[in-house]
Order: sequence, then C-alpha cells, then structure tokens
Amino acid sequence: MRILITGANGLLGQKLVTLLIAKGEEEIIATGRGANRLPFNAQKFTYAPLDITQNQAVAQCLATYQPDVVIHTAAMTNVDQCEEEKEACWRLNVTAVQHLAEACRAQKAFLIHLSTDFIFDGQEGPYDEAAKANPISYYGESKWAAEQLLAKSGVAHAIVRTVLVYGIAHDMSRSNIVLWVKKSLEEGKEIKVVTDQLRSPTLAEDLAMGCYLIAKQRAEGVFNISGKDLLTPYQMAVQTAEFFGLSKQTLQQADASNFTQTAKRPPKTGLLIHKAQSILGYQPHSFEEGIALMVRQMKA
Repeated sequence: MRILITGANGLLGQKLVTLLIAKGEEEIIATGRGANRLPFNAQKFTYAPLDITQNQAVAQCLATYQPDVVIHTAAMTNVDQCEEEKEACWRLNVTAVQHLAEACRAQKAFLIHLSTDFIFDGQEGPYDEAAKANPISYYGESKWAAEQLLAKSGVAHAIVRTVLVYGIAHDMSRSNIVLWVKKSLEEGKEIKVVTDQLRSPTLAEDLAMGCYLIAKQRAEGVFNISGKDLLTPYQMAVQTAEFFGLSKQTLQQADASNFTQTAKRPPKTGLLIHKAQSILGYQPHSFEEGIALMVRQMKA
C-alpha cells in the first residue's frame, strides 16, 4: 500500500512516518510545506514539498505518486490564531481539503482527514461519533465545514476526530501540557491550571496507530481516536507532577474565567472511543503510560 501523508514535518506526521517505517510494509510519501525536516533515513521514504492550498500542486502531486491512501494531518490548529486570521484558517482547513478530495477522487485514493473535538460546544461531553456538532470557535467552524464538505464530496474517506494531542517531536520543538507542567514545577513557578474543562488527552503515537488501522481496513466513516482517560487539565498536571515526583505546592486550581483568550473553548468535550475499539481494534495508552513513553523518548 502506498500512503501519502500531508503535514509530515508536524508531530503527528513524524509519528506516522515512524510507525510506517517500523511496519516496513508500506510505501511512504511524506509531504510538507518547505524542506524535509524528518530525522529518518531518506531511503526509507520519499519526501515531496507540497503547499496544500494550491489546487494544481495537490492534483499534480497525487497524479505523480498515485497513493492508495492519503492521511491529511496538515492544518492550522492554533485556536486563537484561527480566530485572528480567518482567511488563512479557511484556506488551510477547508479549501485545502476540497483540493485533496478532488485529487483523491481523481486517483481513486482513500482520504483520511483529521478533525477535532472543537466541533462541539462542550455542553454535553464526552461525545460519540453521532453527536451533534455546534462549534463555538472559528477553528471549530472550519473543521466542521471540512467534515461536511467531505460528506458531500463522493470520495471514499474516513474522518478522525481527536483531542489535545501530546507527544515528543524529534527536535523538541513543540511543547505540551506534560512538558510545560514539568518545566514550570522544576523551576518553582506558580502555575494556574483549569478545573472546569474536560478532555481525553491523546498520545501522538496512539493517534498515528488509529490512522494506520483505518488505512489498513479502508474503514469509512467517522471515528473518535483519542486517549481513554477523561481528565481536566488540572488532573493532567497533578498526574504529571506525581509521575516526576515534583512538589505540587505551586500548582494552583483555576477556572477558564481566569484566562483571557481570543477564541472560546468548549468546556467539557472528551471523546468516546468504543467504535474505534470494536471496529478497528484500537487500544490507546493511559495518560500515565503516555507520560512514561515520553520520558523514554527524551532519554533516548
């Protein structure tokens, strides 16, 4: 199977390439904006620069490599940036999906598209795949628009909804709640972490595995691919502190009203993963297991 990945230089893209190289069964086409920044032997995959907002470039790339499956991870995911740069957000999160859908239809490729828990308003979480969308941010609106676009596109596809992805990028260029809490507490900084939001934090390796399982089965439809623990960010911070044996004296409870953010956040989301577990055989790590894996990677 030939798999093309968009956004391959990003965290999920890196984990997908890592997983597929380890499997050793698939032909990998990694694409991203600009030069290859992946830390792998270039003989194990092909890298192609690709601007997904350019229709002709997308069509030409897929015509050249003729993938069986496209895993679309590239997106604008900074929620406040999406609120402030709406045109750029729409171009990356919606228009680019239209380009990919058209190119996949032409090549008869199966498209796996990454979506988010932020398509929900957070009033009745956790959510299953049939829950009604009601985004409260422009980021959420753009991702829901992309889902609706795909539903009408006629292309064979799967939608992967996920939540609060964390993990270790190869160059340590991306922070996450675990690294932020660890560093802050080690430095004795007082940090405020919210108790009135609920999420199911997702290890990047688990998300990559979920996408791979969908690709292998060519499983169409919507799948929730997230962690199995439903936690507040404060609970995540406490677990992080306890894992590393750090004092919690400077860890303060707060609610969302303590923070000024451009975009609204849904208070309580989290995703129910029964469908992915039963159909795909998806089995994610616990949050504590995810921290342990990150520690092993940092030491390596």
